[in-house]
Amino acid sequence: MAAALLRHRTGAEVASAGSQPKPLRPGAVRAMAEYGITLTHEPMHLDSLRQRRFHWVISLCDRVREVCPEFPGRPRMIHWSIPDPAREADSYPAFRRVAAELDTRIGFLMATTPEEVSQT
Repeated sequence: MAAALLRHRTGAEVASAGSQPKPLRPGAVRAMAEYGITLTHEPMHLDSLRQRRFHWVISLCDRVREVCPEFPGRPRMIHWSIPDPAREADSYPAFRRVAAELDTRIGFLMATTPEEVSQT
């Protein structure tokens, strides 16, 4: 969701991966639709991006932060500890809350470093 929101706001090339990628959740798809975003990608593993260069790397989960590989070019690293909305029994409201939190954080990031974020 974070990658989709960042791509939607900036138009920049954005990649998304995880340490234990899982299929898209209906709650995530539904929450992103509220922002006018269609989620259709299949999640990737971090290892598939290991050789790519990035300006920024944003981790959202404490486990990913611990296993995140070093990327070429020394990108700026940011960690946002955000709870996994899929862990809640009624996950759609959790996905909506997480989407709002991500949107707020992305907005703040863009306001503080707009030129750099648009080059992500």
